[in-house]
Amino acid sequence: MLPQNTHKLADKKYLGEIIDLKEGFSKVSLNTNKDMVVDDEGLIHGGFTFGLADYAAMVCVNHPFVVLGGAEVRFWAPVKLGQKVVAKAFLIKSEGKKNIVEVEAEADGKKIFSGTFNCYVLEKHVLS
Repeated sequence: MLPQNTHKLADKKYLGEIIDLKEGFSKVSLNTNKDMVVDDEGLIHGGFTFGLADYAAMVCVNHPFVVLGGAEVRFWAPVKLGQKVVAKAFLIKSEGKKNIVEVEAEADGKKIFSGTFNCYVLEKHVLS
């Protein structure tokens, strides 16, 4: 597994844990918890699924100054409390600063999310 070069302070509780990292590929796992629940049925807010996917995309590019420029996503199924969500990110294309990353996520073997993320590698930190 490659060393992580970006988003090193990301909270595993909310964005997931890297379980595989190779050139142009990442796999990140998120254990859902009660802090993510939005109703009495145990529905997990979709923002946590998106956060996991975004994190997987950033780690896939794996550059210290990578940022998200845009995304086109689709939620296929809801996530419930207690489910583990696994996202796989694949670098599809790299043109200069722009990197296109495809992300798919599943829970209990079922596809729950897919998206295309436009990730940009900057010359310096976005806040600099």
